[in-house]
Amino acid sequence: MSTKTIETVLVEARSRLKRVGPREAREAWREGALLIDIRPDEQRRREGEIPGTLKLERNVLEWRLDPTSPDRIAEMTSHAQPVILVCQEGYASSLAAASLQEIGLVNATDLDGGVTAWAAAGLPFRKGRVPRTADAPAVTRGGTAHRPAYVERSRRFRHVCRFC
Repeated sequence: MSTKTIETVLVEARSRLKRVGPREAREAWREGALLIDIRPDEQRRREGEIPGTLKLERNVLEWRLDPTSPDRIAEMTSHAQPVILVCQEGYASSLAAASLQEIGLVNATDLDGGVTAWAAAGLPFRKGRVPRTADAPAVTRGGTAHRPAYVERSRRFRHVCRFC
């Protein structure tokens, strides 16, 4: 059995797609295409999002978008429904769109450049929140600055301040 690199798989997936830019995606969305953000909730909160998109994480995508699935979303009415997937920069969405084409969604594609390209094009975009670092002071009740307590968990920090 021969193996492929992820770059080869990505090139093959994209060769089957009619990828769209941010303005084309917005126009298709206005005309009835589903614009679906496939990123995890935490990434959307952190990096920002396109207001009004459907949110379907990658791990349930095929079940929610297959028109024959009992778990499909109501907006998915046929295999011909135009679907535009969005991720951060357009890599995961390309692979996901190719997977949707394999289950018969002939008009599945993705946003070239992801939400990064959408925001750069000046289209409506809700900015994410910037995570606070351990060195950043916080202000609590009464205006007293202090450094909140943090607990390290898998290279991320979880805020455990008793005031929040």
